[in-house]
Amino acid sequence: MPELPEVEVVRSGLDRYLPGRRIAQVFVLHPRAIRKHLAGPIDFQNRLVGREIAAVRRRGKYLWFEFEDDQILIGHLGMSGQFLLVPKDTEDEKHLRLRFVFSDWSTELRFVDQRTFGGMSLDEIGDEQDTKIPASLAHIALDPFHPDFQAAAVARRLRARKTEIKRLLLDQSLVSGIGNIYADESLWRAKIHPRRLASTLTIRQLMHLLEQARVVMSEALAAGGTSFDDLYVNVNGESGYFERGLAAYGRRGEPCPRCGRAIQREAFMNRSSHFCASCQRAPRTG
Repeated sequence: MPELPEVEVVRSGLDRYLPGRRIAQVFVLHPRAIRKHLAGPIDFQNRLVGREIAAVRRRGKYLWFEFEDDQILIGHLGMSGQFLLVPKDTEDEKHLRLRFVFSDWSTELRFVDQRTFGGMSLDEIGDEQDTKIPASLAHIALDPFHPDFQAAAVARRLRARKTEIKRLLLDQSLVSGIGNIYADESLWRAKIHPRRLASTLTIRQLMHLLEQARVVMSEALAAGGTSFDDLYVNVNGESGYFERGLAAYGRRGEPCPRCGRAIQREAFMNRSSHFCASCQRAPRTG
């Protein structure tokens, strides 16, 4: 699933071209792409036609399109979603789900999603003071890039939990934007085993971990994100290149860049954790 760097790459690409564009037509080509809009495709289309996009925003792994009023269009990439800006005469992609045509512009916005876990939904601005946050995303915490993110306060909340630290890093209500890839990478950089209980770590260790998460995601953002296949691309259809900079995730059996011992992999929440057993000492059991 695309994480903060990948979603931010997409958001910035959309925000570069879409503000000021007015929606002329909307085509819903697969019902799962708007499954949260219970009124159906026709109502979804009618609510958007004629609206002008003011900005494209993001919180954590979600992005949304702001309009001139309190209405907001949320987009989530899921496992394989892509927002593409392409000329109108471009051949339809195999897994095209939504198409947005704009007034007086030869380029259209397409939402392509092979696995159909992503989608779009209409929402309204919530009551979060001085911030246009969709009501349905109010529970999503700030990410380490947000100017109001307070690492010390987040560290204290983490330390209050007798829960494995990696599980907490993936909890979007505590800190947003971090997924499996960047959780493994930030834990490797901080020399913390993913199964360590957060309550056994010091505030200083936890703040260092959060800083490493910010640093590794900054590096990934500069590289255009992490692409293992063609399911994640930016708005121009280009892949990211941070896969080459990963130290732990997906490197099972390869030497740890720090000590040379083989990176290990173990099952974790229907996914996997990757770590160095030498640099990241496992917690004691029993």
